[in-house]
Formats: sequence, C-alpha cells, structure tokens
Amino acid sequence: MSLMHPDVLVADADGALPVRIVTKDAPLDGAEAAWARAHDFTGKTGQLLVLPGAGGAAAGALFGAGERFDPMSARALAAKLPDGLWRLEGVEGEASALAALAFALGAYRFDRYKSRSGPRPRLAAPGVEVGPLLDIVAACALAREMVDTPAGDMGPLQIETIAREIAEASAATLTVVTGDDLLEQNYPAVHAVGRAADGRRAPRVLEIGWNLDRAELPLVALVGKGVVFDTGGLDIKPAAGMRNMKKDMGGAAHALALGRLVMQAGLPVRLVVLVAAVENAISGDAFRPGDILSSRKGLTIEVGNTDAEGRLILADILTRAGEHAPDLTLDFATLTGAARIALGPELPPLYTDDEALAADMLAAAHAVADPLWRMPLWPGYRSALEAEIADLRNDPAAWAQAGSVTAALFLQKFAPTTGGWAHMDIFAWNPRARPGWPEGGEAQGLRAAFEMLRRRFPAK
Repeated sequence: MSLMHPDVLVADADGALPVRIVTKDAPLDGAEAAWARAHDFTGKTGQLLVLPGAGGAAAGALFGAGERFDPMSARALAAKLPDGLWRLEGVEGEASALAALAFALGAYRFDRYKSRSGPRPRLAAPGVEVGPLLDIVAACALAREMVDTPAGDMGPLQIETIAREIAEASAATLTVVTGDDLLEQNYPAVHAVGRAADGRRAPRVLEIGWNLDRAELPLVALVGKGVVFDTGGLDIKPAAGMRNMKKDMGGAAHALALGRLVMQAGLPVRLVVLVAAVENAISGDAFRPGDILSSRKGLTIEVGNTDAEGRLILADILTRAGEHAPDLTLDFATLTGAARIALGPELPPLYTDDEALAADMLAAAHAVADPLWRMPLWPGYRSALEAEIADLRNDPAAWAQAGSVTAALFLQKFAPTTGGWAHMDIFAWNPRARPGWPEGGEAQGLRAAFEMLRRRFPAK
C-alpha cells in the first residue's frame, strides 16, 4: 500500500531537462535574464521559473535557492514542475542524494478519492543509489497514506491487513489477538479502550516477528499507537478536536513502515513490531472516568480522562515488548496536544534517558533532515501520576502542567528495561499546505529512526 509512483526517481538522465539551482540575485545571462526579469524571478527560496524552448515546449527551469541551497527545499519541485523527466544541475554528493530524496517525498499525493490526478514529474538522479532511497520514500508514503485514509476505510482490520502484507513480504510471522481474546491473552487495557467499538472494528494487538530464531543478533522492538479514530470516549472531544482524529493511528503507521524498512534493508537484528489497533468509541460498554483498569504489567490505572487513552494501550504493548528483553525499543505515538503547544507541529519531541541513544537519534535526525528535539523525562513530575485508589492515574495532576512530559513519564513505567528506550510524541500531520508539503499525513522521525538503526546495525 503506497501512493508513491515507483519511477518518481530514476538513475538514467537521458532526455532529462535541466533544473538549475539559482541563489538569490545571482547574475543571469542574455535571454534567461530577460525572461527572469519579466517573471519577477530573483532566486528567492522556492521560486520556480520554467524556461521556454522551441515550439512552446519547456527547455529547462530555474529554481530559487535563496542565500544557500537547502537540499530539502527540492520537495517543492515535485509540486511545481510540469510533467516530464528533470535533473538537478550543480548539486553533487550527499546533497544530490538528499535532494533526490526530498523531491520524491514532495511527489506524494493523496488522491485516492479524487476522480482526476495532477501532474507527476520525475527526477533523474545519476550517480545516486536510487533503490534504497525509494524504499525510504515508499515507507514514508505508506505511513502518510495510512494517516490520510478516513477512519471508515482504515479500521483495526485494515491495519491488520497491512501488517500481514508487510510480514508476508519478508517471511516474518504475524500474531493477532482480537476482541475478548485480549482478556484471555492479558491485554486488559487495550481491551478496555477498544471494547465500545462495533464488533467489525474490534480492538486487536498485532505482533510481527522477524529473525527471532537468530539468537546471536540484537533485538529491536518497534511499538506504535493505533487509535484508528478518537472520539475522546465519554470525555468526548469537541467537533474541532475530533475532525482530524483519523490520524490518531499515526504511531502504528510509523512503526509498521519502519519495520518494513528494517526488513527490506536486511539489517542484522531480530525485530518485533507491536501495534495496538483500537477505536476509542462511545457506547453503553465504553470505559468510564473513574474506572480502575488492569494492565499487562500488573499495575492498576485510575481513569481520570477517557481521552488519555493512547497511553493506556501503549502500557500493555510496551510491557509485551519488554517480555522479549529487547536491546532497543522505539515507540511512536500521536500522544498529546501538549507536545504541539511545546514545539509546534513540525518538531516532534524525543524522550529517552539513554544518553548514547539520544545522541545517536539526534545525529541521525540532523543527517537526514528529519528533525527531533530532545525533551526531559523530568523526575520531579512523577508524583503527578500518583493515584489515591490505584497504582497510577492516566490524567496527571494539573499542577504538573507539562502534559507531554508527564505522558512520557507514564509510558516509562511500562517501557522495557533491558536496553535503551525512546519515545516520539509525533503529530503525523502537516496543518498547512505548501508545495511539497500538502496538508495531511506526514512522516515524522521515521527517517531519523531508520538512519540511527542503519548506523548502529549496518547491513553486512
């Protein structure tokens, strides 16, 4: 499942039209200078000017770089260039590969429900190893498409189907626990959050296992929050807050897409991907404020707010991840609005108390221009999770205020302790449309995480 066209990047530049990178106010010659003046082209960042050729056909294009070319700005080219095969001039080495990746990321279109599709230009990237880039772009496209798809067409069963396709493609195993079997298999918090949904959208835990017979390899666990739609439960969200809650399964989409990348790349690891796919619905059987929930770890949780459901399902599957004694655990979740208040929609917070893992994640994020910002697991706020009649509460005491931090501290109580653990509180969404970044689903931290894994566990 991916809306990325496989030929968006090609290695052969035969017949490709040139796109010349032009810095701001750089001198142009002759007819090009006159054409640029006529169209107010100054080399400002993101400007595109198609150059005319014989018979009205395009002869090439100029692309504004501002003061200095940022390879990620090439995302805009895929949305601005007309149909055809193009190549970048004056970009070499690592910048060329990153610009090619950016172009392909910008080529994503979610037009599944449209009767007509717009232009789809392609980029020739000679000298760049195109195959691995396309795998990364396809993983991002998968995560974005899953987030973009309306909840009516992306329920727990559809997420299971995608997980099955991913597992089968790499000869991995898939275990599924559904509905009331969650109680029998000791996933009580997942069951409680998802039990109010229609039976056709029953909650489930999905577990992909790959290379598990290779005991000599380190074990990596990827964990994702898969709330396919979040009404808020009985603490119902207002209409504005509910509008985009189809995206609340973004963590599951990221974990599955990253897992597919790890398997495609053949990284020398054992891999477990764990997803809890539920709908936080409203019915006579919905869990209630004041309920005390059991968890797989044995800790009891007082429900102060049914709209803080993501951490409840993650509690069970993080505990399950720990049963594998992983060497490294990464979890992705669209967990809190507080993360957006702290850092906005484009900069996901990263939480970990492992200094080496933090350094590796941030270095990888910088290298592939997939930003993350480390936030503190501040121990002074742990007492905000204490409850009077249970082991902890899912709605931290108001005095702590730092909602993203306290949510991460809640998860830390259930996270594996046998290796490093990192949590990413992603938004998984572009709230403003601009060329190369359409409004809708976005992959955040996925490329950074893969780059970190690729560096730590290089393929032989």
